[in-house]
This record gives sequence, C-alpha cells and structure tokens, in this order.
Amino acid sequence: MQLAPVDLFIILAYLGAIIVIGLIMKRRARLGKDAYLLGGKKLPWYMLGLSNASGMFDISGTMLLVTWAFAYGLKSIWIPWLWPVFNQIFLMVYLSMWLRRSGVTTGAEWIATRFGTGRSGTLSHNIVVVYALISALGFLAYGFIGLGKFMMLFLPWEYVSLIVPFDVPEEYIPHVYGVIFTLIAMSYTILGGMTSIVWADVLQFVIMTVSAIAVGIIAMNALSEQALAVPESWHSPWFGWELDMDWDGIIAGVNQHIRDDGYSLFGIFMMMMIFKGILVSAAGPAPNYDMQKILSCRSPKEASLMSGFVSIVLMPVRYFMVVGFAVLGLLYYEDLNLLVAGRVDFEQILPAAISSFVPAGLLGLLLAGLLAAFMSTFAGTLNAAQAYLVNDIYLKYVNPGASNRKIGNMSYLFGVIVVAVSIGFGMFAENVNAILQWIVSALFGSYVASNVIKWYWWRFNGYGYFWGMVSGLLAAMIVPFFFPGVLHLYLFPVFLAVSVAGCIIGTYAYPPTDERILIDFYRNVRPWGFWKPVHDKLVSEDPSFRGNTFFGRDMFNILIGTAAQTTLMIIPFYLVLGRLAELVTTLLIFIICAILLKRFWYDHISSQEKLHNEQFK
Repeated sequence: MQLAPVDLFIILAYLGAIIVIGLIMKRRARLGKDAYLLGGKKLPWYMLGLSNASGMFDISGTMLLVTWAFAYGLKSIWIPWLWPVFNQIFLMVYLSMWLRRSGVTTGAEWIATRFGTGRSGTLSHNIVVVYALISALGFLAYGFIGLGKFMMLFLPWEYVSLIVPFDVPEEYIPHVYGVIFTLIAMSYTILGGMTSIVWADVLQFVIMTVSAIAVGIIAMNALSEQALAVPESWHSPWFGWELDMDWDGIIAGVNQHIRDDGYSLFGIFMMMMIFKGILVSAAGPAPNYDMQKILSCRSPKEASLMSGFVSIVLMPVRYFMVVGFAVLGLLYYEDLNLLVAGRVDFEQILPAAISSFVPAGLLGLLLAGLLAAFMSTFAGTLNAAQAYLVNDIYLKYVNPGASNRKIGNMSYLFGVIVVAVSIGFGMFAENVNAILQWIVSALFGSYVASNVIKWYWWRFNGYGYFWGMVSGLLAAMIVPFFFPGVLHLYLFPVFLAVSVAGCIIGTYAYPPTDERILIDFYRNVRPWGFWKPVHDKLVSEDPSFRGNTFFGRDMFNILIGTAAQTTLMIIPFYLVLGRLAELVTTLLIFIICAILLKRFWYDHISSQEKLHNEQFK
C-alpha cells in the first residue's frame, strides 16, 4: 500500500525530531565518558525505566508476539519466557542493586571489582568484551531484519526502485530497508549518547502508548460484530504435555507453523524455558542496553525501582497492541496478504494487519512509533557496544589519558564500525525467529554458568570465569551445526554442561582470587550465597558487619513478582476479548501481588540501602 501524505508527514516529523534531540544533546554528551555513555548518572529512574521499556518494545519482538498470539492464543504469554521476560523481576528484587553498587561504567569494568586486575581479571575482562560485542551484533541484526520485513509492506519496492539505481533480488528487499533506517538511527545515537537515547525513547513510548490504545479499541469494536474462529483451547493459558491446539479446518498452515516452531510438546518446552530462564535471570543482565540503563541510575535503590517500573509500563501497553493485531488478523485473515517469496510468512501478520485496518493519520503515528521502537532498541544496543569499545578497549589498552574530545570522536568512529558490521550480519539473516533462537538459547547458554557462579560462590576465580565463557561461546557456535533443525532451546543443557565444566576446571586449576579483592567486593555488594569464608574474615576485621540474610525474602518476592508480571500480560487479552469474569479474577490476583510486593519488597529497599551505606563507610 501507499502511505497517505499525512502519514508520511508524521513519520518524517518523528525522524526529524529524534535527529534534533541528538543535536541538542551533543554538547552535554561531550562533557566526558560518563556523560556520553551513562548520561552522567543524573537521569531519573522513571525516565530510564520508560527508556528501557521502549527499548524492549521493538518491531522484531512485536512481530513475533503478534504471530505467537495469533497461533497460540493465551498460551503465547509463556513463550517470551524464552528471553526470559521475568529476568526483570530478578533485577527488580536484588540484582540491580548489587550491580549498581559497583559504580562502574560497563559490565567488563565490573569484572575488576570481582576478580581484580591481574592476569585472571584481564582474561575475564577481555572475554566479557568479546561476548558483549557478539551479542550486540546479534541483537542489531535481529532488529535489522525485523524492520526490513516490516517496512517493505508500507513502502512497496516497485515505487522505491524508481529512484534506486540498482536491482535488488526479492529476498534481499527487507535488508535494503534495514540499511536505510539503520543509518538514520545511527545518527542520533552517535551524536547524543545515553541522554539523547533516553529522551528519544520517552517520546517513542508516548507514541506507542497512544497507538496501542487505538489498535486495541479497533480490535474490540471489530470483535463486537463477529466471533473469533479459533481452536477451543486458544482462550486458555493452561496447557498439558502437548499443546493440544488443532487449526485444521480453521486456518490452513498454522499447524505446520507450530510444528516448525518446535513448540508442539509444550510441557517439555515450558520446563526447558523455566530451567534456562531461572539460570539466565540469576546471572544478572547480559552486557547490553539493559545493563547500561542500570549503571546509569543515580543510586542502587533507583536501579531497583527502574527495573520494576519496566514491567509495569511495558506489559499492559505492548500486549494491548499485540492482542489487538492478533484479533484483527484472525477476524480478517482471508483479506491479508501473507505471501513472501511465494510462501506464507506468519511474521507478516503485524504489518499486514496495520496496512489493512489502521486508518490514515493513525497509521502514520503507529508507523512512527514502531520505527521509533526499532530506533530505541538499536540505539541502546549500539550505545552498549560503544561503551565496551571505548571504555574497555580504547581507554584501557590504547589511550588511557584520552581527552573528552578524543573520547567523543572515538565513540563516533566505533559506532560507525559496529553499524557496518551489524548490517553485514543482517544480510545473512534467514528470519527474525532464527536469530532470536540463537541469541536467547545458544548465546545466552554460553553466558549463564560463569555469570551465575560469579555472584554466589567465593572460590570462583577469574580463570574459571574466562574458561567457562570461552567453552560456552565455542559450544554455542559449534554444537548447533551438528544438530540441524533442532530447536536451540533443547540444546541449552549441552551449552550449559560444557560451560560449567570450563568453570570448574578453570577455577581449581588456579588459586583463589586475592583475599583483599574478595573482602572488598563482599563488603560493597553484600551478596547472599556461598561466601562464608569471606564473611568470617570480614567479621574478624569489622565485628559490626552484618551479612545479607534476605535470600528467603528475595525468592518470595521473585515468585510474587513473576506472577504479577504475568497478570499484566493476561489482562490485555481478557480486556480485548471482552471476557469480563476472567478479567476481574486476573485483576484481583494482580492487586494481591502488588500488596505483597509493597510489604515485602518496596518497604525494605530504603532500609536495606541505609544499612549497606552505614556498613560500607
């Protein structure tokens, strides 16, 4: 379809606005490394929370969520545990506070606070930088291909080709669109750093909220005129060992799509997701934009509040839009054109539904918001990659005494290099889900063991961390080639076992980390876990020191927080579908969870932080 003039105007106005934000924030960003990479650690937690939520409201992820909601109904709320979405609850309850207490700029710099700056610390630092850059390139390619597939429907290539002086094969048209909008996103990210990103993200989230409400209302009105034709189990979030959802005689091809996803044995799939998800969450944030937002907070308390705020603002808004588009796609499936290169592509449901059901004006607003979603994810990921290249390579090994101007110029240069390489990765992407599966299952699988153990076991040293990460990364890159067609999630135990072996062998092949480093880390972070020898040594030096005894309370809060987060995903389903009894029940569950979290989480944050500050003086 062709965009109306009003839609083009809105999109161009948005693109112009974010470039202006980058130009305005450019001077502030050049005040120094922290100003560019962390916003000077002066940004309010609620703005950082909106920015983080905005970064997760990306086109590629939204396309997948709509596809899953279309095919799996309410059972689709569990599939994002692949990422896992409940890692935000672990961060909210305790890990954001532990991480922010370090006061560092990047996750790699944090390594020195845990393992020191000797050879083992250097090896650990370097492998984190490598992992961070690989994961950043993976996420950029993931967003790149999703954006291209999205935009090709609204800017038909037959019109664009009139002004492009070269021919493009049909299968590479999404990649060309990805390149164009990637370059636009690069401009404001490189110019203004973290502050520019946060202000642009807040603008984007406002746009997306308005758009989500409009889409949900359109779907509700359409649903009032006709009923959904879906399998009976589509309306229930509960499941058994098998998915038990038969689309035969309703919509051709959906059963095959479910088989291709590999989710038919849903009980086993869920157990693997929970097993992997708990480990990934307990490891703390991966070295990407999520970690950078935590490190940008003004205090550990605000880091915890920011992580909790993400779920509250993101889940209801995003799922109101997701369910709205899924319902419209189901009601008018016969009117949608989902053929791409001669085959049905269910990932095209979102752009096809937008094209068919969103009126002019709102269409431009929605497209601007979804473009902004890509910009937000891209910008945060690019900023994280720049942080590692500048802080952990250039300033550490090349030019430690660089001026602020030199740091700014190198940030620009590294930003351009990262974008160029990510575009190259995106050119080889088969589809959105393929990249997502590799990131969340294979790549995260390599990250888990080392980064779980680092928090909770005193004996774990830098060599164990290094060899755990190296063996895990090698497994993530090699093992999938021996199991073609196997869902990467089911290979997670293999990645984990190889990585754990590397951790244990590396740890016991070398002596423990220096005692002074361990004591200082334990005093500052105050983790619970297997720290008794270090705790006893610290108490002998400072009898007034009190260790962290909040493990039980933290686990209770995680359980309640995950339940609350899940209700925030279910509520939009029942609201759009008009199932009032289930809606009221789910709201009551959320309210009970909120009361419990107020009592056992929020009321303890300030007292816990006060105790930490007193003991760390």
